[in-house]
Amino acid sequence: MSRYEDNNQRENKGKKKKGSAIGTFISTLVLVVALGVFCYAAYTLYGYYKEYKKGTDEYGNLNDRYVTILSADDETEEGNAGTSKGKILTNVEELEDPDTLEEKVEAAAKEEAQEDGQMKTLPLLRNPINFKELNEINEDIIGWIRIGALDLSYPVAQAKDNDYYLHRTFERVDNFAGCIFLNCDNTHYFTDQNSIVYGHNMKNGSMFGTLRKFEEQETYDKCPYFWIFTPEFIYQYQIFSCSRVYKIGDPYRTRFTTEEFQNFINNCIANSAINNGGMSVTTDDRIVTLSTCTGDDSTRLIVQGKLAQIYISK
Repeated sequence: MSRYEDNNQRENKGKKKKGSAIGTFISTLVLVVALGVFCYAAYTLYGYYKEYKKGTDEYGNLNDRYVTILSADDETEEGNAGTSKGKILTNVEELEDPDTLEEKVEAAAKEEAQEDGQMKTLPLLRNPINFKELNEINEDIIGWIRIGALDLSYPVAQAKDNDYYLHRTFERVDNFAGCIFLNCDNTHYFTDQNSIVYGHNMKNGSMFGTLRKFEEQETYDKCPYFWIFTPEFIYQYQIFSCSRVYKIGDPYRTRFTTEEFQNFINNCIANSAINNGGMSVTTDDRIVTLSTCTGDDSTRLIVQGKLAQIYISK
């Protein structure tokens, strides 16, 4: 073998060793990067889990502490509440003035009416929510929502804007689960033509994470009612529509002309995923729209109920 060929072989071996070292370095670097990405993802997921658990524990403890479970003798059955005896408050506009609210409640509680030869009084209902202690924690809590078909039970807050409770709990603690809250432009007496209540669609089913179940007829048939408790009144709503809508539009308006309101009602029923059995909804009704996200930034899922009956909180 010539000296030239020997030098060539040595150079080739050197190149192979150098190439092998570079390959090993790149493989090690890729492994380190992959491990770093895995660790970061695991840390992020753990952070999400902690946030979910914190929010779930907070609201779970809240139910245990501030909601009194009524006995069968005390509680009005949800499906039959609208048929209970007593005069029903229908003119909800009378309750819009906070200066006269206390006077109206007191007068209504004593009111008697002659109907079909029988004396009937305004219906009272025991309020299971301890608003006194809740408002000591946060005066922004204006109500409590309960959806029996979903086993959903949460406080409802209201702020001066619709951003404050997006990622704050009822205790005003930062948490991406946020809080169920009433639209800032609505009156907290729920007397607007359309009152909007927002909640996050949480993956663990908390907040409004199970609201999408009302797209299934069997959920609606199980119990087509939800309740909103306030310190003064208890409102029962009968669900008439569930649909997916654009995030901007009529479902997020609070007031309409009579003609606009009728068109709005007609569209809600026409686009509904559920059959409400031909329920009548008119421009005299008051509607609550429950709204949550869908995973598509341009759309929202809404469940809508019309006011079925108002009770004086006992």
